[in-house]
Amino acid sequence: MEERKIVGFKKEEFAVKEYIKYSLGKGKISKVKIEYTPVGEKIIVTTNKPGLIIGRRGEKIADLTKVLRKRFKLENPHLEIEEIRKPEFDSQLIADEIAVSLERLGPLKFKVIVYKALQKIVEAGALGVEIKLGGKLPSSRAKQWRFAQGYLKKTGESAKVVDRAKAVAFTRPGVVGIKVSILAPDAYLHDRININEELLTKLRANAIKTEEEKPEKKARKKLLKNKESKE
Repeated sequence: MEERKIVGFKKEEFAVKEYIKYSLGKGKISKVKIEYTPVGEKIIVTTNKPGLIIGRRGEKIADLTKVLRKRFKLENPHLEIEEIRKPEFDSQLIADEIAVSLERLGPLKFKVIVYKALQKIVEAGALGVEIKLGGKLPSSRAKQWRFAQGYLKKTGESAKVVDRAKAVAFTRPGVVGIKVSILAPDAYLHDRININEELLTKLRANAIKTEEEKPEKKARKKLLKNKESKE
């Protein structure tokens, strides 16, 4: 019984998130997070266009709050907008942007759309990016296309810092699946070595020490050889 309740609760939560994304518009929202507090439900909407989502004097937010109360029977929903400062490093926004462009311009121009997105991400300073498309592009047969640039972790602990997202584009020939993976410049990597002045000074100091120790080592070796020869 407990498992059924949890599954039902998660289904309702997913329905709320999907409705918010659909009602506010595709390509405008990155994430929707729901936090449950004693006062009510706190819904955090992450976006790069807060003005369009809030509307004039918060009209859109007020209308959405009313719908969430009536349709999903939420007690006291409170919507908060969280602005994305660097949308180029948000994989969900990029994936949705590619999906919207494919639906508007058509699948024949998919290479132009993807290369523009790739160039924008790389120019912003991303360490690595990978974009995968799967579907009828441009032939009648379904095919996978991969576009990548830079350094991107696939496995291990460092792969967890890679921001991944999926999106779907509904075009005339058929459905196109989009996968985007971005490694931001501020992401923490365990095996990353930053070559700065401090590191260079340490390396130079170590090199000088080894050079000074070389004659002492040679003298010790000679003494050992002399002892062995006498014995």
